[in-house]
Amino acid sequence: MSTSVTQHVIWQRLGDHARHVIEIPLEEMVDGAGRFERMCISTAGLTVDFSRQRMDGATLDALVDLSQSLRLRESLDTLMTGGAVNVTEHRPALHTALRAEIGEHALVESTIEPQRQRMLAIAERIRSGDWRGYSGKAIRDVVHIGIGGSYLGPALVTEALPATWGAPRCHFLANVDGTAALEILRDVSPETTLFVIVSKSFATVESRINAESVRAWFIERTGAPDVIQHHMLAVTSNIDAATAYGISADAILPMWDWVGGRYSVWSSVGLPIAIHAGSTAFREFLQGARAMDRHARNTPSERNLPILLALIGIWNLNFLGAQTHVVMPYAHGLRHLPDYLQQLEMESNGKSVRGDGTKVDLQTAAVVWGGEETNGQHAFHQFLHQGTRAFSADFVVSLRAGRDLGAHHDWLLANCLAQAEALLVGRHADDPHRAMPGHRGSTIIVLDAISPGSLGALLALYEHKVYCQGIIWGINPFDQWGVELGKTIADSLHGTLTAGAATSMTNPTRRLIETIVRRRKYP
Repeated sequence: MSTSVTQHVIWQRLGDHARHVIEIPLEEMVDGAGRFERMCISTAGLTVDFSRQRMDGATLDALVDLSQSLRLRESLDTLMTGGAVNVTEHRPALHTALRAEIGEHALVESTIEPQRQRMLAIAERIRSGDWRGYSGKAIRDVVHIGIGGSYLGPALVTEALPATWGAPRCHFLANVDGTAALEILRDVSPETTLFVIVSKSFATVESRINAESVRAWFIERTGAPDVIQHHMLAVTSNIDAATAYGISADAILPMWDWVGGRYSVWSSVGLPIAIHAGSTAFREFLQGARAMDRHARNTPSERNLPILLALIGIWNLNFLGAQTHVVMPYAHGLRHLPDYLQQLEMESNGKSVRGDGTKVDLQTAAVVWGGEETNGQHAFHQFLHQGTRAFSADFVVSLRAGRDLGAHHDWLLANCLAQAEALLVGRHADDPHRAMPGHRGSTIIVLDAISPGSLGALLALYEHKVYCQGIIWGINPFDQWGVELGKTIADSLHGTLTAGAATSMTNPTRRLIETIVRRRKYP
């Protein structure tokens, strides 16, 4: 049995230090000489400013000492060289290999690059109009069917990047609610639509039901079930199931068991990115992530952004009591970033058992939430400025306007900086209803531009942050057994709802099902 980090002498030192730091006005703390230079770091197309966090130089020193004592850099090296970091499933987590260069990892040349070239060739066939539907028409719409990690990453990056001229429209179908499918299908034509089914097992319920629905829709409108193979692709590790479904072998791209779903955007799961923005953009996306990988692996802890973001999160959650973490992207294209990070952080580190099977004795994984800005300023920012709960915060903004109008972007930047400033300084007022306490810390992440490379670096930054936090807490961030229980129960309850099949359930669930069945019959 390994020792909990709470027993570490540096952890106890941090606890004592937190009681001191909490008494110092944050506005006073941020004026320290050399603070900004130490707490603002640029690399891989990102600038990360954490000088507004409630921490002083002694705090940062202690946190860095903790990271060095726990050998976080060595743990990152183990991750990137194929160590069995997924301890409960006894396998590596090799998502960083997906963006490595030839010669950097044994898998790249033999396995990853050939399949990447296949994926990019398919994307270019679709983009150029060479991939034709059953009637000979070019593909104008691509419907990506997946859920969780098979959906969130590709949707985020595709919607963040501008489409190249003439590229097909990309739609994302995840929710098993039939309304989601109908909203997409009413806007596309079977002659010019390609469906991409993304499921490692090819058995995920939501993706299977949605795939069956679009298949039925296609056959109903064409009356030609034998031509559907012109309109379907699969990304899966279950080749036999995809083939049995009617998808030809040359239209199946692989997934591997050494890549978890929430880390899979770098693989063929990212096909919509290449269709939407092009093969060059997809490779630039990988290059940005690779630059962050190298930074994480080679940079000393005191300047290592993933390690520092992990430590700041630990400090805010475990020592300052901030149990929620708000992510505020000041970019319409990044509006799905909070959703993406919800899965990445909470599915990875939402654990109560350590890697050795013992219970944790501290809080793990802050509740991640947020929304698109400036919309959020007119919604949840009231809670941030005058609410009673402790929270930590990331602002994310782009330095350059990109495809946005310059005047609009200046207002985005001004609002982002103003909100961070307002959280820091607050407002003194004789009227208590107008007063705001301030002294609330935040981190600002500035992308050089919303480009493929900067996006790759941003997502890799958060990936490594989450991994480092898992190491500190002693948990395995690469399994998700908690996701499985509800699915298992849903399978049995579905039979009860639809066919009256007997199943074991608690009295409240049984009584509610009886009510639902009765009211369906006699509304």
